[in-house]
Amino acid sequence: MRSAPLRGAWIAALTVLPLLAACGAGPNPVTNAVSGNEAPVAAAAAELVPVPLDVPPGLGDAPLDQPREALVPPGWTLSVFARVPNARLAVWTPDRNLLVSVPDDGRVLLLTPDGAQRSLLDGLTQPHGLAFSPDGSTLHVAESNRVVSYDYAGGAATGPRVVADGLPDANSPDLRGAYGHELKSVAAGPDGALYVSIGSTGNISVEDLAATPPRASILRIPPGGGPAEPFAVGVRNGTGLAVAPDGAVWTAVNGRDNVPYPYDRPYGDASGSSFGDVINQYVTAHPAEPLARLTAGRNLGWPYCNPDPDTQPGVQGSPQDLTDVPMVPDAELNPGGSELDCATLAPMEQAFPAHSAPLGLAFTDGELPAPYTGGALAGVHGSWNADPPRAPEVSYFPYAEGRMGPQQTLVGGFQDPSGARWGRPVAAVPGPDGAVYITDDDAGAVYRLAPPA
Repeated sequence: MRSAPLRGAWIAALTVLPLLAACGAGPNPVTNAVSGNEAPVAAAAAELVPVPLDVPPGLGDAPLDQPREALVPPGWTLSVFARVPNARLAVWTPDRNLLVSVPDDGRVLLLTPDGAQRSLLDGLTQPHGLAFSPDGSTLHVAESNRVVSYDYAGGAATGPRVVADGLPDANSPDLRGAYGHELKSVAAGPDGALYVSIGSTGNISVEDLAATPPRASILRIPPGGGPAEPFAVGVRNGTGLAVAPDGAVWTAVNGRDNVPYPYDRPYGDASGSSFGDVINQYVTAHPAEPLARLTAGRNLGWPYCNPDPDTQPGVQGSPQDLTDVPMVPDAELNPGGSELDCATLAPMEQAFPAHSAPLGLAFTDGELPAPYTGGALAGVHGSWNADPPRAPEVSYFPYAEGRMGPQQTLVGGFQDPSGARWGRPVAAVPGPDGAVYITDDDAGAVYRLAPPA
């Protein structure tokens, strides 16, 4: 991914790309149609049970100053581990401390096993993504404008060195402060390569595709350093970015808002064609948000193609299948496939319901008990562009032999039936103690989800 011909390859990928083999599990149709005015509490909470959130003394500031209840697997518990205002992504250190990024404060915090916290790094520019090298000796931090690597040992990060600079953010001269998705995520591959998410500047900002480097993309920094080159394109906002235990790179993507109806037929009770209309009920359920395996040159389609999970495409209230989701042309930017033939794009291996807003992504690899021993954890933030709003949760996707299974809710209950929320998970990472640690930038908390003793 470092030669001049490869830079041309990503341009070609925007117009035509051979069909890639899908890696999703078998079909798993789920009904995701929205009816009435009651907001969904969780994506699939049938096997979850309500438990009170345990708040230790001294950690009960608002909004945790009143009893809160969550939905978790039977026998599991949820407690407040620490209070961290605006907590975002997280990673465990080799010496069993938890690092949490706080972009608003320019800090990376270190939390010890007893919940005590101190600054590990200060004075950074919106630090967000955190990743360790496979041997644990190097910490990589994605700021909004660069990626910096540090030597890590004994609870200290030293010897900073910039491995990717000049990344676009709101301070980039050509953007003049307009950047809707400038926070970056970073993941480390087993070969030492780094992967960095570069979000789009807006909802459907086509100019991102022609930028250098392209925005709405995942960049790859080769082992040992070198210029960051496009690895995958058409990724609107791949904040969820992680490397699976088998070395595969996966991203969880925030899809576009206010998507127009893409079929030349009536929608619902319309008397004529609804093509190109922005219809509230259709927008609430579309497009699906990808959980996709990335390969060199893959194009996820944005902004010309959108994942459509409807089993009856274009039919109001259609059930949805969120496995191997096909792509359909965007009615506003790609009518009739004039800009990109969406049939040439691989379907999304798995997907979240529309407007889930997945953020953090991490893999389990034996830390958790069955049935969560091997899979992906995603923090689902919930989104504004749905009526009723999509509920925040922590999702789990089983993963084996390179195949991603369908979404399950691991923790729900952050939103009540009226749509009111008391928390919004960002990231969920398995801990060395066999628990899951969840950051919440809305409640300003880190939770500990513990399995039965």
